[in-house]
Amino acid sequence: MSGVPANLIDHTLLAPEATAEDVKKIIDEAVELGTYSVCVSPSMLPITVPETLKVAAVCGFPSGAHISEVKALEAKKAAENGANEIDMVINVGKAKEHDWEYVTSDIKAVRDALPNDVVLKVIIESAVLTDEEIVEVCKCAKKANADFVKTSTGFHKAGGASVEAVKLMRETVGKEMGVKASGGIRDAETAEKMINAGANRLGLSSSRAVLGK
Repeated sequence: MSGVPANLIDHTLLAPEATAEDVKKIIDEAVELGTYSVCVSPSMLPITVPETLKVAAVCGFPSGAHISEVKALEAKKAAENGANEIDMVINVGKAKEHDWEYVTSDIKAVRDALPNDVVLKVIIESAVLTDEEIVEVCKCAKKANADFVKTSTGFHKAGGASVEAVKLMRETVGKEMGVKASGGIRDAETAEKMINAGANRLGLSSSRAVLGK
């Protein structure tokens, strides 16, 4: 058994080929392992989970290149279908262009479409960004009243979470916001490094291996 707390984990299934039966299996596994939530594609909602388990859904996934109105509608529908949390992808191209006004308004469009009690996590695809860009995107997320910044979709060829990115994200957002490390975390040692760097949530598809259960 590892030292990684199960209640920091979003137990995740976002494979395009995932079926309703696959989702049922990860819900059962999440309950068994004691994870904080399950994270699924919005088309899988609504799902039946015990009260102890939160439901997260992705938005604008995985490219982030969708128009803001589409992201907002997708997030709104997911919340109506039972999502307690939304993990949205920023428009990475706009971040690379340093169009911070667009990045902020894109996040705000999703935030404004959601009830106040629905948690909004902003996926920044940190492996694609420079340190300066990571800082600016985190500032945009904070300005748009998001609740978390998140490293990665786990689908980008540039890679997933890194300790350095998590540290920088935590330094930028301070204690007021959450930091979620996601993408390529497949063992307890890596997970513990992310937590030590400042992550207070982990996105994992390999939850059982990380927890050593």
